[in-house]
Amino acid sequence: MDERDARQVAERLWRALQAGDWETAGGCLHDDFVQEWPQSGERIIGRDNAIAVERNFPGGLPTMRFRRTLAGGDLAVLEVELTYADGSRYLGVCIIELRDGKVLRETDYYAQP
Repeated sequence: MDERDARQVAERLWRALQAGDWETAGGCLHDDFVQEWPQSGERIIGRDNAIAVERNFPGGLPTMRFRRTLAGGDLAVLEVELTYADGSRYLGVCIIELRDGKVLRETDYYAQP
């Protein structure tokens, strides 16, 4: 994959999640998808499990704004700003690893500004 492809897959996934387009989001994920949130110790294994977590996120998913996306080969890094329903704001970094044109692994770090 080239830089543009990795960037497009990563951003397409995040945009689909924000829009509640679960079919498109699921289509962006590899069969062996794993998502990790190291700060809370959570690890989600499998595409269906990941989509279920997003669909049922307490209070709904936050609104998201891309700050910057860097990509190369099978790796994309997103810097994002998230605003939750309660008004709290977080800055995040999402490391996305791709295989076969789909997201294989996502590791997310978040902190308040």
